[in-house]
Amino acid sequence: MKKFLCIVLSLAGVFSSCVIMASASGEVKGEISEYPVIIVPGYSSTNLYYGDSLETGESVWGLDWDHVLSRVFARIAELGIGLGALTVGNAEYISDVLAEEMNVLFEKLRCNPDGTSAYELHQDYTAAADKNSAYLRENVPDGKYQQETEIAAEIAEYIGYENIYNFSSDFRMGAEYCAGLLDEFIQSVKEHSGKDKVNLFAVSHGGQVTATYLNIYGRKGDVDNAVLTVPAIGGAGIAYDAMNATVEFDEECLLRFIENGTMTEENYNWLVKANQLGFVDILLNSLFPKIMPTLGYWGSLWDFIPIHKYEESKANLLDKEESARLIEISDRFHYELLPTMDEKLAECIENGMNISIIAGTGNRIVTGLPEDSDGIITTAASTGATCAPYGKRFADGYVQINGCGGKNKVSPSMTIDASTAYLPDNTWFVDGLFHGMTYKDDYTRVLMMTLLLTDDITDVYSNESFPQFKYSTNPSHTVHASFGGCAEGMITGDAQKLVVENVCKNSNVRIVAVSCEGLDLKFKVNPFKKLAPGEKTEIEFSGEIPAEAARAVGITVYYRMDNITPTGYRNQTFTLDNGAAVADEGGFRRAEPATPFDILIGDDFDAILRKLGLKELFSMVYTIVYFWSQALWVF
Repeated sequence: MKKFLCIVLSLAGVFSSCVIMASASGEVKGEISEYPVIIVPGYSSTNLYYGDSLETGESVWGLDWDHVLSRVFARIAELGIGLGALTVGNAEYISDVLAEEMNVLFEKLRCNPDGTSAYELHQDYTAAADKNSAYLRENVPDGKYQQETEIAAEIAEYIGYENIYNFSSDFRMGAEYCAGLLDEFIQSVKEHSGKDKVNLFAVSHGGQVTATYLNIYGRKGDVDNAVLTVPAIGGAGIAYDAMNATVEFDEECLLRFIENGTMTEENYNWLVKANQLGFVDILLNSLFPKIMPTLGYWGSLWDFIPIHKYEESKANLLDKEESARLIEISDRFHYELLPTMDEKLAECIENGMNISIIAGTGNRIVTGLPEDSDGIITTAASTGATCAPYGKRFADGYVQINGCGGKNKVSPSMTIDASTAYLPDNTWFVDGLFHGMTYKDDYTRVLMMTLLLTDDITDVYSNESFPQFKYSTNPSHTVHASFGGCAEGMITGDAQKLVVENVCKNSNVRIVAVSCEGLDLKFKVNPFKKLAPGEKTEIEFSGEIPAEAARAVGITVYYRMDNITPTGYRNQTFTLDNGAAVADEGGFRRAEPATPFDILIGDDFDAILRKLGLKELFSMVYTIVYFWSQALWVF
């Protein structure tokens, strides 16, 4: 981890450097675009300096770890006292020490209450010639100034580093300011490359900047393909939790985030369902208000506040007079640009541009905000879609808000209504995909590259290999289930077998049980059959599939692996689509499929086991035993 604030504001890149990915050359099919690619990176990716020149100036963004360690040792006694107090719930002492050090360390990054920079800072090189990846690789050591290097390496396999450019800006400023700089950079790239258009690859905060750019400047027609992955178009839930000191870390979600980032094939997340790190919440919620004078007036952080939390945050944290300019700029983003995002992006597509959004769903914000998200950015903010509250789903029979010409826009999990999205036909939703993990999931990686480098996919219906709704295939999920003969996430009368794939890269898997909620289906499992990485098995089942539609069916696949957490499971929710839709029952239902163990125990015992962190273990053991006690086949 190179930057402390990335931990707080954008966890997306924390673990990405831990994994060495194999080359995926040859996976993108179709004619490769002739246009150069501009990478619009995630938050805090720009080098900022104070002084007359980049070579002689003081670097003010990025930590000198030798200096940090020296400060830690200088105050080791105070930190020890603070940690002792923290163990009994008193975070004031240690947060005072940490805040004092952070405010000194990041003083040059401070913005005034009106959003202007307290110091005259400059960013690294801004001209296309200086930000060309081939030039940087040859002339600047250690990969400096190059963005999203893993993804860039794969893009380069198709178009060469000479056709890749790296955008940068003062990320503290608002999205509209950064969008203006992006427009200037695009003109510079067009001149340097000799091409009349560019392709944009945007990540996270870069997605917000790119969407804002397209909203304001898209009419100029300078872009061919724009791919926005896990974009913070409408904000980032983690910013609300941090700035309002409402952090309540979801340890299980955080561990799944780490597992996805490192592509860990051992599953630890179910071991920490009970909350055990409350002291971290106490510390961070005590710390954040004390560093607000240094970091709290960055315009970009205010653009990160989701619209439904914006007025509350302004009332709590900003003075109407001192911050009048900052409020004016952020109000324009929230109340003028965001409401027109769908209209402006649609205009760009009508004028011949390909704009695509890839978003993660199915996760809570790691800092506690109970909304569907990719762990950092709520799905609603990322895509404009309507979402059920985290942990809930729409009731059976749910009717989507907008008709969309008769196209179904409700996710198989019945948690997402994409009919209200900024781009209902150009947004892909991946359940279980975490923020910044697009490259670490085979499905999203190939989709992303195909959208960026070819013109073959114009919407979610262009290629059946890339359905609008998909469950993540990151190896940390171990298995992926689908019904043969059916579209992804659906169950029709054509369903004959349950197809389970081992999505691991290294580990063998044995399927030991399958449970079903919503239909009376019995599965014929062979627990001795070993699935090698990438291998699939077809599991027969018996039971009636009724002539109904718009009903949720929960499937849980239990498996064994040869590692230190040998037993695990994966939940997936499917939508029954085999006739007329059932009546809309209204309201919300529990999203996680109920297991035989859930049916056995009452709510009180369930709460006790969850508090002790034993619910998952008891449920797995009981369900597997129950499955085999009810098995209709003998091997």
